[in-house]
Amino acid sequence: MRVIFMGTPDFAVPSLQKLLEAGHQVLAVYTQPDKPKGRGHKLQPPPVKELALERGLPVCQPATLRDEEVQREIAALAPDVIVVVAYGKLLPKAVLDAPRLGCVNVHGSLLPKYRGAAPIQWTVLNGDKTAGVTTMYMAEGMDTGDILLTAETPVGEEETSGELFDRLKDLGADLLAETLEKLERGNLTPVPQEEAKATHAPMLRKEMAEVDWTRPAKEIHDQIRGLNPWPLAVSQLDGHRLKLLASRVREGKGEPGKAFSQYGSLLAYCGEGALEITLLQTDKGKRMDGKSYLLGHPLGEGSRFGVDGNV
Repeated sequence: MRVIFMGTPDFAVPSLQKLLEAGHQVLAVYTQPDKPKGRGHKLQPPPVKELALERGLPVCQPATLRDEEVQREIAALAPDVIVVVAYGKLLPKAVLDAPRLGCVNVHGSLLPKYRGAAPIQWTVLNGDKTAGVTTMYMAEGMDTGDILLTAETPVGEEETSGELFDRLKDLGADLLAETLEKLERGNLTPVPQEEAKATHAPMLRKEMAEVDWTRPAKEIHDQIRGLNPWPLAVSQLDGHRLKLLASRVREGKGEPGKAFSQYGSLLAYCGEGALEITLLQTDKGKRMDGKSYLLGHPLGEGSRFGVDGNV
């Protein structure tokens, strides 16, 4: 098929690769403009752009798709389908109407659950045991189009958002390949989403990082997993600001935030149960497991996690 691909981050890369492997004619790749990164604020191309240039594909990086000239360029390419994977912009009606077979989106959740920018992170933050990807026809609303196909996968008890992200981007690419094959044959039956079951997954904020140790251990564990790799859960311990990267729920009952060691491991009591900190990062940027941290930072009688020593 004649395909225009729209995508930006790592999540979209395997989908573009699948399109090329399947022999589809990728007419153009639309991605977000390069953004400054690092101390030198050097412009960094999106991962999708890097792959597109490697494969010799035309790359377009318009600031907006609402520009009429951009819309005319898309229409002139006469695509059979536009594939959208984490592009980062809403498509106006003129773009939605351009392809002969419609616009197909790959979304990192089992719609209508977790519409929005951070579906994978909220899957983990909420402690869901099942995750998945959905292909759908695009509509003018945010992730509101008719569902085409879905694929599910279990979520590991200690799996982070980053780890689940890596699995779902490949699962999404496979589902996209299946979707386009069936679309080309006319073997798809779109299913409208149930609005009553819709939930939203807004972008994460740095303000979500601070741990409240009065919450149950399971909820804090999900917070640590869900905020990894960004913005990462944080807490103070004996004057040291720590980024909490991985944890494990344990049994225990004590004052929330009180730190203690058990068989050489670093733990803290929570509002319900206890939590072992299995991986952390110090304010100097060193990553280590809880046992290694304790070797250099032995706990005192009053050691506790919290904000400046207060839960």
